[in-house]
Amino acid sequence: MSSQELTELRHSNDAITDADELKNRLDEDGYLFFRRLLDSDRLWDLRGQMLSLMQKGGWLIAGTDPMDGIADPAARSTEGDPEYTDVYHDVYKLEAFHSIAHCREVLDVLERVRGCAMMPQPQKVARLWFPKFIEHTTPTHQDFVHFQGTYDNLTCWSPVGACPRELGGLAILRGSHRVNRVLQHHFSLGAGSLHVDPGRYEELGDEWQTADYEVGDTLVFPALTIHKALPNFTEERLRVSLDNRYQRAGDPIAEHMLNPHLSSMSPLTWQEVYENWSSEEFQYYWKQFDCPVLPKITQYMDEAFDEAIALAQIGDERAKLHLRRIATRDPETAQGKSAAALLASTR
Repeated sequence: MSSQELTELRHSNDAITDADELKNRLDEDGYLFFRRLLDSDRLWDLRGQMLSLMQKGGWLIAGTDPMDGIADPAARSTEGDPEYTDVYHDVYKLEAFHSIAHCREVLDVLERVRGCAMMPQPQKVARLWFPKFIEHTTPTHQDFVHFQGTYDNLTCWSPVGACPRELGGLAILRGSHRVNRVLQHHFSLGAGSLHVDPGRYEELGDEWQTADYEVGDTLVFPALTIHKALPNFTEERLRVSLDNRYQRAGDPIAEHMLNPHLSSMSPLTWQEVYENWSSEEFQYYWKQFDCPVLPKITQYMDEAFDEAIALAQIGDERAKLHLRRIATRDPETAQGKSAAALLASTR
């Protein structure tokens, strides 16, 4: 489906103080969308900090204004590539990147919806997507397979800068959360390496919705809502956005969500993240909530790895690319060794 065929997200600014109406809309649509919920000046400042580090890391054309996000095609990479994580973790250490998840503008809305105190999960996520990297667009999926915990956890997605459809914003399959279960996911390129095919489930419908996002806009949805990124069709612009996730204070949390994002691919500790922060306010804040910790469910990624192996055996180049990344990144793990052996046998 092209972006031209997508319908418009329903705005909920008119109901922002009405808890019952917000709950009704979330139950009906599987999302809430707010225009300019976050402070735009704060986001512009964060954009400048993030993109300046990306330019320093070689991702942007030298001499251009970092705020424009003009990507260097030679630096194109994505999650799973070591060269991506090197720059990403520099961005990840920014205090402003983490503190924005604690904005009262967002927490007030989420606490109104859930009727209780809400906690930002420690593992914040930035999505930094190069232009014309279409095959690596984030696939159709449910967040639970990645972030786990409980079905009631909420994702808040916000662009860091304007994000018209051609830059690759998020699209939601309206009402898809009502499936009320985790669907079968399969191997894919793109963030998370998992995708679901909504066409296999008649009860899901086919009403995809999106928007031309403005700075400060925020899209909220629970862990079972099916969504995807649209491709970044621009000629030269990086897409920069935030994924912050929230849970009821005291609810269980998956163990991997207590670690910095992508630290399993390239080591990064919270001590390293906090090294140059000016305040301790949001350091290790989650420990005060004493949330039960659940082991990570590895089934979803294990099944995707097995699918990639099977596809690579019959010559699928996307699967081979995925396996090369694993073999390069994790050469001493069982999956890394299996990936390397398969690739060697198919040369």
